[in-house]
Amino acid sequence: MQELESTVMALIIHAGEARSSAMQALQAARKYQWGEADELLENAGSAAREAHKIQTALIGADEGCGKISVSLILVHAQDHLMNAMLCRDLVEELIYLHREVQEMSKANTQ
Repeated sequence: MQELESTVMALIIHAGEARSSAMQALQAARKYQWGEADELLENAGSAAREAHKIQTALIGADEGCGKISVSLILVHAQDHLMNAMLCRDLVEELIYLHREVQEMSKANTQ
């Protein structure tokens, strides 16, 4: 049981890191700090992949048979992961738009 709790906490930690890095990337993009934004977005992707590996391992251990009891903390961890993945996807699009707007602005001033 304690091993499951540790695994679920690791899932929450990685998902939280993914979301946090994605939001920091967006803040960097708003300041036109593209290198930092790219690095933070990559960090977000790495953290999300780690969280997804944990999720996949939990699904595999359950084998679709209810071997792992569903607890509130497990549902909470799943929420964190899904929100982090959605956040990263949206931030990636927003950063693309920020770059596009800056390029258009530069082209209009030349």
